[in-house]
Amino acid sequence: MHGWFLKLFKSGTQNKNSKAGEKSAGGASFESKSSSSASSEGTSVAKPQQLKTALSSELRWKRKYDVFVCHSFAQKDTEEAGRLVSFLETPPRSLRCFLWHRDSCPGGAISTEFCKALENSHIRALLITPSFVQDDWCSYMMHQTLAERPMSNTMIPLLLDLAHSQYPQELRFYYYIDLSRNPDYGFNVVNKTVQSYLEKLIQSEEELNHCLGDSSCASDGRDDTQESNVMSV
Repeated sequence: MHGWFLKLFKSGTQNKNSKAGEKSAGGASFESKSSSSASSEGTSVAKPQQLKTALSSELRWKRKYDVFVCHSFAQKDTEEAGRLVSFLETPPRSLRCFLWHRDSCPGGAISTEFCKALENSHIRALLITPSFVQDDWCSYMMHQTLAERPMSNTMIPLLLDLAHSQYPQELRFYYYIDLSRNPDYGFNVVNKTVQSYLEKLIQSEEELNHCLGDSSCASDGRDDTQESNVMSV
């Protein structure tokens, strides 16, 4: 009787030990799975690559300004141009804009300052108002823009408080943005247009770099060729 009880006690002890061993083995297995999972996550969550964006394009920095805002000297037009520039320059848009009363060099000739800024800008936004069509300087800058880059998608007419019958005849073949209805929406369209233009600069840059990969095709004027290619699109 005593021997039978001792045998039963040993059998129960062995079963407990085996279950404890299985549990510890299961825990070890879970830990190994957790560690392997963590390591795999660490591998998959790699540092994202710094993709080349429109704002970091080398061709973009070839010019000092992204947008040249042309407007009349009237107080109302100056304030509206200031609101547009404030919107475009605020991050994440972070565009570089030219305003004549803010960015012109003191003491410089008006025509010289305007022409320099015009030449150093990718996009020209014309704030066309009743005062604009009566301002000689605005007319001069509009014709400069048309003469330098005709049909190049680098000019954005912005219509404000102006009847269509007063719209400049020189721009009748260009689409315009009507700010009179919804200025905020119009500002967004301007931003998207500029961003799209800069993205095309990148695409053209990459395509031409691929085509000009041969050192024999490289030249000092490659950047100008790339930009003119984009502006002709």
